[in-house]
Amino acid sequence: MPVFDFSGASDKKPISECTYITFDSNEKEATPLKPILILSNSERKWKHHTVGFFMNPAKKTAFEFKEDDKLYIADILQIDSRFVSLLKWLGEHHINVRLSGENVEAGYAVYKIREIAFGGGDKLSAEDGFLQFMIDRLLSSNAPTEGLTEDEEAEDGDDLKLTSLQSIIDFMTCAGKTLPDNIRLWARRNLAVARSKEVSPEERRHAQRALSIMMNIQWKNNYFESIDPVEARRILDEELYGMERVKQRIIETVIQINRTHTLPAYGLLLVGPAGTGKSQIAYAVARILKLPWTTLDMSSINDPEQLTGSSRVYSNAKPGIIMEAFSVAGESNLVFIINELDKASSGKGNGNPADVLLTLLDNLGFTDNYMECMIPTVGVYPIATANDKEMISAPLMSRFAVIELPDYTKEEKKVIFSRFSLPKVLKRISLREDECIVTEDGLEAVVEMYSNTTGIRDLEQAAEHIAANALYQIEVDKVSQVVFNAKMIKELLGGN
Repeated sequence: MPVFDFSGASDKKPISECTYITFDSNEKEATPLKPILILSNSERKWKHHTVGFFMNPAKKTAFEFKEDDKLYIADILQIDSRFVSLLKWLGEHHINVRLSGENVEAGYAVYKIREIAFGGGDKLSAEDGFLQFMIDRLLSSNAPTEGLTEDEEAEDGDDLKLTSLQSIIDFMTCAGKTLPDNIRLWARRNLAVARSKEVSPEERRHAQRALSIMMNIQWKNNYFESIDPVEARRILDEELYGMERVKQRIIETVIQINRTHTLPAYGLLLVGPAGTGKSQIAYAVARILKLPWTTLDMSSINDPEQLTGSSRVYSNAKPGIIMEAFSVAGESNLVFIINELDKASSGKGNGNPADVLLTLLDNLGFTDNYMECMIPTVGVYPIATANDKEMISAPLMSRFAVIELPDYTKEEKKVIFSRFSLPKVLKRISLREDECIVTEDGLEAVVEMYSNTTGIRDLEQAAEHIAANALYQIEVDKVSQVVFNAKMIKELLGGN
């Protein structure tokens, strides 16, 4: 019996000559206890490293290798379902590989597959690290929702000739059902266009570009690993002073994710005066979720096409900002930080950008005009910021859990300046805290000078000015320490 858990294994063999069963796994790293596949070792024990060829799993599921001038053929017993198509591709093209594994109770557990440079494979993309790239992508993907049927096996085995699209073709073949069904079908249609001699060069170019963008993205499901609430709280305390109610709401969101292992149905809308740390909170949440993030600045978007992309009928067509964000992130799970949501309804000419946001926020899928495909958005977590929620339409407001941020009190601003803003600047410019000191009355003067402004941006700029002045005096006037009292603060910052 195996020493590891294959609770997802199926007892149905794919076709009559196959010797293996598949098991489902979402492991991000292969090990002897969580291997890629298992080979039979009933006749002999394997060495740690073995070089040979896979025999096409669609015909005879085995691995062929020589040792001491003797030919051996070992049956494949079990395969991680994510790797079935990859092994089939390796077998079809007779690509020479080196396996690394260990002999365990169930057989020879393979946890690493590397290409041998002199392999003699006939695929262009078998070179230059394609195999390692493919294995890394498959390990970071999710188990297919269902196994390949015999018809799908035959479809994936189409005889694809060498073209300039070879790496994309091989990727599609090896990725198999780890790609969402609609993405796989879309890719096949676009591949047909990119290889067709009956369409214009411009159409082929657009199809190939779209394929490259889409295949670069790791399409994940909406399952989320548990988040450590203690670590989440530490990140919030590191980024924000006070704001206890805001922190509580974010920790509540973390607890909800841990219970459901999915993102909440609603994003966060942070409403408050300028400079109160709304964007900083959004970045902190992205850190907590361990997701890449992108920003949409609605004040600079006045045409829906900026979000949805332009049609391929235009020679200068390109994807929209949202699709480009997926491409830059390299995965479909990410945080969208939507700045100044209260300015999203100021569209001009061709429509309202706010209407486009609704499709993104509903997590039902988003259509980009250039890609011509429904993009899965189940892993998107939106965090919006706004100064005035009265300017936000009711449909948009209904997609968010609203958190209102009050302005900081005078005492809070004093703490933020003395414990966070100034020490951060001093550290960045390599000054010790005992080289730049602001007295208590100097601190009062700083806060008083900006008592009529909201947020802490002015305080942060004041810290920059004070630290720069201290550095100047130390370097030029050769003093060992600069102490700023109220009078010096007012003179330096322009007070009376």
